[in-house]
Amino acid sequence: MDDVSAQGPQSDAHGPDSQGPSSQGPDSQGPGIRDLLTLGGMLVGSIVTGLVIGLLLDSWWDTSPAFVLVGTALGIVAAGTGFWLRVRTFLRG
Repeated sequence: MDDVSAQGPQSDAHGPDSQGPSSQGPDSQGPGIRDLLTLGGMLVGSIVTGLVIGLLLDSWWDTSPAFVLVGTALGIVAAGTGFWLRVRTFLRG
């Protein structure tokens, strides 16, 4: 038992000098679950927002599918643009 106390604390495999998962920062591992959920919410939110605005304009001006199609198309474009801008930061880092 004297040999153990003379050596000091033993380092484990995930100490500060190791190359294990605990020594890597959160940015070096890519997008986390929080980032992926944010991306999914942004995609769905953009498309649904365009759809709802289109439905409201169609019911207000009594133009059946015109604004639903335009709103959905704009929502898809907004979702794609937002998705690319967010993913680009992960591809650069």
